[in-house]
Amino acid sequence: MNGLPLLLAVFLLANLLAALLRIVRGPTAADRMLAALLFGTTGVAVLLLLAHAADDPALVDVALVFALLAAITGAAFAQRAWRREERIPEQGASEHERG
Repeated sequence: MNGLPLLLAVFLLANLLAALLRIVRGPTAADRMLAALLFGTTGVAVLLLLAHAADDPALVDVALVFALLAAITGAAFAQRAWRREERIPEQGASEHERG
């Protein structure tokens, strides 16, 4: 087993601490979502490095599933945020018309 992939995996896991800090501090939901996507991307990278280091092709399959879940999560968040932006001006306009 080569030590370089394991060293890189540890480095990527240390970078997740910065993402965790961004999730805690925010300030917006978009910042938190991007940090969560960073978790998914880094998780995929760590799994691929471990698959290479351990010669375990099953970990590549798990990494592909994580990548797919991260893409679906990002798309769902974008769709939800887009709908909320469309709804907010309509509510503001109706309150203005009432006043």
